[in-house]
Amino acid sequence: MILPIYIYGQPVLRKVAEDITPDYPELQPLISDMWETLAESEGIGLAAPQIGRAIRLVVIDLDVLSDDMPEYKGFRQVFINPHIIEKDDRKTDSSEEGCLSLPAIHEKVERPTRIHVQWQDEQFQQHDEWVEGYLARVMQHEFDHLDGHMFIDRISPLRRQLIKSKLKALTLGRYRCGYKTKPVRR
Repeated sequence: MILPIYIYGQPVLRKVAEDITPDYPELQPLISDMWETLAESEGIGLAAPQIGRAIRLVVIDLDVLSDDMPEYKGFRQVFINPHIIEKDDRKTDSSEEGCLSLPAIHEKVERPTRIHVQWQDEQFQQHDEWVEGYLARVMQHEFDHLDGHMFIDRISPLRRQLIKSKLKALTLGRYRCGYKTKPVRR
């Protein structure tokens, strides 16, 4: 089932998400719905807060980029209870980011190119590794959602001031996008 994407201004996007256990109700159907929602919205990552759930659950599909980034051919991963343990700040990269919860807003964000992450897969097997490159950027973006942050929190105050009217329009429901959304109700 395709779920609505919660748009900037929805309180759940600013909550710190909770870890879940294997007995979380209807987890597998929820994961399936997240994959379907991600495909419909043509995104590469989706965090549970973006569909109104304050839980630590993320799906990332980099296979859709494999024509340009062949190293991600077949990369589709579920991350349960992910946490960034450490960021290697010795090397950073500034690249443009967008977000399904912020339609039509794109800004350059500087992030470390290497991070140490821990998470569980769909079988709740523990993973602990250092991740580099584009996947590290996507993980940081999606895992930020689990801590109540959005990429616009990581841009300069000047850039944030320049997009203030766009952010206000989102909270008022004045935006267009090609996927199902849940705007803020006023």
